[in-house]
Amino acid sequence: MRHTPNIFPALGSAQVLTRFFLRLIVFGIFAALSSTGFAKTLESLLTFGAIYCLAAAALRREQPFGRELTHFDEAAAYTVIACLAAWSS
Repeated sequence: MRHTPNIFPALGSAQVLTRFFLRLIVFGIFAALSSTGFAKTLESLLTFGAIYCLAAAALRREQPFGRELTHFDEAAAYTVIACLAAWSS
């Protein structure tokens, strides 16, 4: 039987944190350039980011809240920050 390579290798926590902070910076830049208000735009972008992360986690069949950081953890962080942005506006 042939061994098939793992299409989606496990990501390290450092890579997930780097991806999270880079996306957060990009979301912040787009929210700052928006004409509808920083908090409202940031909340929307973070919500879409959380939905994207949940879909990516489902496609990759990641285990939620395991030893390594995953898209599920990233989606939870985006959701918390989106709730804080909604609360502040």
